[in-house]
Amino acid sequence: MITVAIQEQLKKTTLRHPRTTEGTAVWTFIREVGNLDLNSAYCYMMLCDYFKDTCLIAEQGGELIGFVSAFRPPGKPDTLFIWQVAVAASERGKGLSRTMIDELVTLSNTDGNLFIEATISPSNLASHGLFSSLAKRYHAELVITDGYSAQWFPAESSHEDELLYQVGPIKNTKE
Repeated sequence: MITVAIQEQLKKTTLRHPRTTEGTAVWTFIREVGNLDLNSAYCYMMLCDYFKDTCLIAEQGGELIGFVSAFRPPGKPDTLFIWQVAVAASERGKGLSRTMIDELVTLSNTDGNLFIEATISPSNLASHGLFSSLAKRYHAELVITDGYSAQWFPAESSHEDELLYQVGPIKNTKE
């Protein structure tokens, strides 16, 4: 029965592209979520402006409960790089991350040959599980390679390695 309740709650969730003026609200949301690297407010304004077609806001009752930022890397028109996926603590474990990425894939997969990528630190088990499950759902290969070495980050950041996850090609079908 709890699965049905969660599905009903997700039906009440609105997914939409952000507006430029929402950059500060997104920055505040990311800061409050607390489990992601916080970029500058200016960065989120640019994401909500220049990259709005590959970013989504999730709302319930006008309240921001999720945000996903993504972009198409230069020279990779068949790839959607998922930069950050943020979900309010009250909404975690309900499938909102997957729902937001599914929507982006649907909007971006015009020729049925899309790849999605993300960098994920080894300790981020939730994101590893998300991308592993996406590969299964889309009947696509998951390839994990070196991404960004911890040595490349400022020493005071104590940042882990970021492994590059690639799922694809994603056809226009999923379970």
